[in-house]
Amino acid sequence: MLLVGPPGSGKSDLLLRLIDRGFALVADDRIDIEDGIARAPASLRGLLEIRGLGIVRLPYVAEVRLALAVCLDSSGTRLPEPERHPTLGLPQVSVDATRAAAPAIVALALDCALGRIEQVAGAFESGTAPTWTGAA
Repeated sequence: MLLVGPPGSGKSDLLLRLIDRGFALVADDRIDIEDGIARAPASLRGLLEIRGLGIVRLPYVAEVRLALAVCLDSSGTRLPEPERHPTLGLPQVSVDATRAAAPAIVALALDCALGRIEQVAGAFESGTAPTWTGAA
């Protein structure tokens, strides 16, 4: 997945929490994308800038096929419409990186984008879902 957001939006923080969940780093700050494959520029491979700590070198994956764009946004739309990244054409979701559940939400969104989990309403809705009435 590609984390997208302005400086200070929580990309590196969310990435650290995703790494704790078993995800792998490709690159921080800049990524080269060609034919849907993301690669770290040679000078940035394995480097992650962490506010309050500095730049560290971590294990990384050399390249990965992108399946999802995650836009870091605090708008918090309850049941978003399906959308695509305007440049890459990838499925895109908006996530508030400051939420404690952000890593779990991103992991679920990736599973939905890859077809591993069916979503009945929201960003990956198939169009055959029943009407959502809401429940707690």
